Amino acid sequence: MGPHRKALRTTAVGAVSATLVAGTALGIAPTAQAAPHPVRFVDISGDGGTVLKANVVTPAGADGTRRYPLLVLPTSWGLPQIEYLAQAQKLADSGYVVVTYNVRGFWQSGGEIEVAGPPDIADASKVIDWALAHTPSDAGRVGMAGVSYGAGISLLTAAHDRRVRAVASLSGWADLIGSIYAGRTQHVQAAALLDGASIVTGRQGAELRQVFDDFYGSVLAKEPELIAWGKKRSATTYVDRINDNGTAVLLANAWGDSIFPPNQYADFYEKLTGPKRLEMRPGDHATAELTGLFGLPNDVWKDTERWFDHHLRGVDNGIDREQPVQLKSRAAGGYEGYPDWKSVGADERKITLAGSRTIHTNVNSGADGGVVFLSSILDQVAQLPPTASIPLLPRRWAAVWQSEPYATARQVRGTARLHTTLTPTEESGTLVAYLYDVGPLGLGKLVSHAPYTFHGRTPGKPFGVDLELYSTAYDVPAGHRLALVVDTVDPLYIEHNPSGAQLTFSSPANDPSYVSVPLREQ
Repeated sequence: MGPHRKALRTTAVGAVSATLVAGTALGIAPTAQAAPHPVRFVDISGDGGTVLKANVVTPAGADGTRRYPLLVLPTSWGLPQIEYLAQAQKLADSGYVVVTYNVRGFWQSGGEIEVAGPPDIADASKVIDWALAHTPSDAGRVGMAGVSYGAGISLLTAAHDRRVRAVASLSGWADLIGSIYAGRTQHVQAAALLDGASIVTGRQGAELRQVFDDFYGSVLAKEPELIAWGKKRSATTYVDRINDNGTAVLLANAWGDSIFPPNQYADFYEKLTGPKRLEMRPGDHATAELTGLFGLPNDVWKDTERWFDHHLRGVDNGIDREQPVQLKSRAAGGYEGYPDWKSVGADERKITLAGSRTIHTNVNSGADGGVVFLSSILDQVAQLPPTASIPLLPRRWAAVWQSEPYATARQVRGTARLHTTLTPTEESGTLVAYLYDVGPLGLGKLVSHAPYTFHGRTPGKPFGVDLELYSTAYDVPAGHRLALVVDTVDPLYIEHNPSGAQLTFSSPANDPSYVSVPLREQ
């Protein structure tokens, strides 16, 4: 990607970020003005004395004669400290002391953006210290919650501070590298969105600026440093600590999250051994929680309160007796409960990828994952995912395989997996695999996709490729078929195909190629 393209993307996404941030702030501000509980705006001294702007909401009638459970909510990336005020009011009504604070490096808080680094974790512990000293909160009943950036910081703090007994991590990440560098491919639109928002609303330090520049510049020599930087900021690195602490963890995400895809949350969920719950819904990054930030009824925030009520207040509300994995299909319908993640798509069916296909690189075939935020929001609101005419996709640039039409509906649930043999003409390259629901007229609706990049391969020598597509819950109507499409260019990602390169996909007799589709047991 050239510097001029990077600048254009970053500028454009930065403008969008500013609009989103301003709109959210303006929408929440009136809630603070009409607050039924007094809201105290305070300064808290974070790690190294960095000033963190915060607000405090306490239960009505709190007079210091009793202690209440404490909830600490770090703000999302680029959003101001009033982000959670509507929810803070509701939680205070239920008997919580709520402290929300602007993370360092953003808005009026001091310091530089650390991307959930050690100073951010130390800040969260300092906020807990302050709350226990200055509010009627109970040191034995501390919880943390947040959306996006606040979710990641909450999980990481739970690993480093044993006082955190329960967490609700909403639209966050457990594996930072597995999110924005999944498939060894830079998720450029997601990164540009974060970059642009941080330029508009925060203060980048030299380290963060260098990370972004190396990321955009595809500096392969810096890859080990990037991975180490991301692992330090990923809760999955410290999952043993969370398990040892016995923290009760609620994870909630959207199927179409274009910044933190659902796979990494599902993988993390499986590693947790304490009380846990996983919820997946239609939508994009943080869109499932959005109405709750305005004080409107919202399933995610309702379950968040139920989670804390049970684990911090001892309320017998039944959440511990429900199936711990709760999914909602992208089609209309209610929630489906499962005992664990592996039960979600227990009935796997393979689509054979027979024959050999050779495609040329460097051209977008017309199959792509859409636009960050916009595409998944359209799918959430109107069930309009990205589409492509499968018969018209140019076979010079797209490899296509299709199943036979299904006599009955198929409920895709979980993670589809591609296995194939690839022979490149160059040592590096990128491919993107798409799974489509294809109707009778050949129009394909995107079910899932994922990118894959390789480096250091011997030209002309075949090798095996195993790729997990992004987890989803999609209902394929009777009479439709599934199609796997593979091409090499998608605006969501940086591609690494040298000019004129070709990729050949084959299916050796001793190692057949296939895509395994997880289906809900009927």
